[in-house]
Amino acid sequence: MFWHIFSNRLKCITRDKGLIFWTLVFPLILATLFGMTLVNISKQEDFNSINIAVINNEAYQKDENFKSFLTDASQGEDKLFNITVSTKDEAEKLLDKGKVTGYIIVDSQIKLVVKNSGLSQTIIKSVLDEYSQTVSAVNSIMTNNKAAIQNGLLEDVNKRREYTKEFQLGTKDKPDSSVNYFYALIAMACLYGSFFGSKQIIDTQADLSKQAARQSVAPVHKLKVLVAGLSASFVVLFVEILILLSYLAVVIGVDFGNQIGYILFTCFVGCATGISFGAFVSAIVKKSEGVKMAILIGSTMTASFLAGMMNGNMKYIVEKNVPILAYINPVALITDAFYALYYYDTHTRFFMNIGLMSGFTVLFCLFTYLIIRRQKYASI
Repeated sequence: MFWHIFSNRLKCITRDKGLIFWTLVFPLILATLFGMTLVNISKQEDFNSINIAVINNEAYQKDENFKSFLTDASQGEDKLFNITVSTKDEAEKLLDKGKVTGYIIVDSQIKLVVKNSGLSQTIIKSVLDEYSQTVSAVNSIMTNNKAAIQNGLLEDVNKRREYTKEFQLGTKDKPDSSVNYFYALIAMACLYGSFFGSKQIIDTQADLSKQAARQSVAPVHKLKVLVAGLSASFVVLFVEILILLSYLAVVIGVDFGNQIGYILFTCFVGCATGISFGAFVSAIVKKSEGVKMAILIGSTMTASFLAGMMNGNMKYIVEKNVPILAYINPVALITDAFYALYYYDTHTRFFMNIGLMSGFTVLFCLFTYLIIRRQKYASI
């Protein structure tokens, strides 16, 4: 009997075009839009050497220290500048065409000419200011203490000391900040499974549909009907999430890392949480189907917003100011589980999120059953 109910519920779910659209087609549309705007965001954040020009005047030719400084800054794989030595007219043309960010004039003071403001211009200005301050400090010391050169002043100036140590935090050499948006999208799709859970509860409430009325008088235990319906919903939702994952990885090109098993496990638990959440809300809200769906849509989108799907910084704002929301928000838990797999080389944080989701799933299922098992109708 269970498999008979399961197969029939499976057919009903897959034939419901509205549910399939919101749980599969809509996330795929959002994934496409995200891919068009976010997939190259990390490449835009990579630092590129800044193109600058230097006016080849007499002061520049005589300033060997500054020439040496610019040479050092324009060498190596991680060079800061691409230097072009030119006349002032040529530099002006390069600046107008956008081929250089600015040009430098060496005079009694080092001057920077730029066309507009921005990060690159700020970097050039900071580097030149630091050089000027260093030269001024050395000249001041040499004026007051002529023996400073013999004591290794210039060697100390040229020697850069590092007081911090760089190390890799997680499993990725160059993490991609855009993946957080895609993680939140997958989490939202999992929580959209609440529509499936709600549908199964509605189909057991005889006062909401004729189908539920016929089902309520059938000689089948209500728990068996509910479990079969929720199981069918889970199968459909999990397959949809697998399709979404494949689309993101193959078509959009999102890097999920190499822990595929844990990623699928997260989706598995996320689907169960989403379906059980929908069933719980539908069971506890004694209103029409439209009201139940409105509550689910509102709560799902609010949870997605707080998890950072619309604003990447929102996740961190919530964790800093209202941390309790991060622990009771299913979308945030799913997103954070993906985040932990991507950034960390341990699974402590991952299993904490999985544990919380599993706990919520058990509670949702328990409360749902306790609510619907005693439902009776005076007339159907």
